[in-house]
Amino acid sequence: MYLSPLQLSSNSQILMSGDVVVNEGAAIAPGVILQAEPGSRISIAAGACIGLGVILHAREGTLSIGAGVILGAGVLVVGAGTIGANACIGAGTTLINPCIDQMQIMPAGSLIGDTSRQASVEATAAAPTAAPTSPETPEATTPPVAPPIEPPSPAQTPPQTAPETTPDAPESTAAEPPQPGDTPTILYGQAHINRLLGTLFPHRQAFNRSEENGQTLSGDSG
Repeated sequence: MYLSPLQLSSNSQILMSGDVVVNEGAAIAPGVILQAEPGSRISIAAGACIGLGVILHAREGTLSIGAGVILGAGVLVVGAGTIGANACIGAGTTLINPCIDQMQIMPAGSLIGDTSRQASVEATAAAPTAAPTSPETPEATTPPVAPPIEPPSPAQTPPQTAPETTPDAPESTAAEPPQPGDTPTILYGQAHINRLLGTLFPHRQAFNRSEENGQTLSGDSG
């Protein structure tokens, strides 16, 4: 917590308002404000040391400062309560309805008695303690198992018939297209052989034609 540097008060007087009782052995610095609302009281015991710029505001009861208490500069005390003997309150501390034990030391810049902040702190502290709820996991579903397929009984199995055989068909140049799974039957005729020879030996046709032309010419000359 950042504490701004304390400014020296130019007011050397001590302001007292309401029912305020200060022991002769108490030391009070300049600029101190002691204010008690109607029906309230401020009591400062002997040996107490009230620092520069301290404000004591009693309300709804009595605010008692025990013997030997040290209040640092800029301390603010509001409400009703007790600061035990020989307690030491650091500079810039704020006490609301204080209940400080004897010989207790409060660090500078502390804030004690603020119930509004304490409630929020308790709520935030209780939040992590709650067990986190885990998301519900969907139940594992097993896929339906199909019943096993039983083999057909001999009574239900239809009798197998032998394939019918057909007489050999006469050879034809136009062969039927082979059925799937059947081995094609290749028929080689004279016309097929002539076409194959013509494809493989194209010069043979020209040679045959020249021979035919020579025979024709020789026949004509006779």
